[in-house]
Amino acid sequence: MIYKLFYRKNLHLLISVLIVIPVAFIYGFYSNLLFEVTINSKDEATIFKAIMGLYLGFSTLWIIGILKPAFWKIATLSNMIFMLGLAFGRLISMLFDGIPSTIFVFGTIGELVLGFYSWYVLQSKKGTLPSN
Repeated sequence: MIYKLFYRKNLHLLISVLIVIPVAFIYGFYSNLLFEVTINSKDEATIFKAIMGLYLGFSTLWIIGILKPAFWKIATLSNMIFMLGLAFGRLISMLFDGIPSTIFVFGTIGELVLGFYSWYVLQSKKGTLPSN
């Protein structure tokens, strides 16, 4: 069972889970820990807790995809969309708002790598997945 976690087919999901879960809690409870963000209202706190919930929800799907092969394809597809969606949103922000702090620049690079790796793994496993 433990070997499934480190199987190359699941690498993108495992890396994503190991990064996204801690980031979720940072966004939800300690947004000023790594980022120049100050929560000034209950509405802003709600937005960051909702982001935390989204991150934890997707991470749960990715864990299920690692542990249950029948969910691997949807987990990988959601990982690709999640990572590329974040990356392209950040690239749009860079165009319109300027370059953010270094942590977000590295985050964007990581999101692009994980998103495109998810796409690559999906493409390379096409013939081995059960069809819907």
